[in-house]
Amino acid sequence: ILGSYIAALGGIDTIVFTAGIGENDDIVRRNICQGIAYRGLEIDHELNKSRGKEVVLSTDKSEVEVFVIPTNEEMSIALQTAELLDIKCVR
Repeated sequence: ILGSYIAALGGIDTIVFTAGIGENDDIVRRNICQGIAYRGLEIDHELNKSRGKEVVLSTDKSEVEVFVIPTNEEMSIALQTAELLDIKCVR
């Protein structure tokens, strides 16, 4: 699927991994990045072992930037729900 997006967009500049699997599964990230290596993507395999923290995975030689950015999906859903219900929340 990612290859279809790359073709439709005419290339790729950046990949961002986020949420549960994107933040924590180095094997999934590695496999996805290996599948796009033909585009000049190169990651630091030691940094790829990081879990649940913000990190730049791409090397200086990589033509594609790769980031891991943590999220808090549950908090986002709660805040959006509160906003819809016009409830005042403390973050």
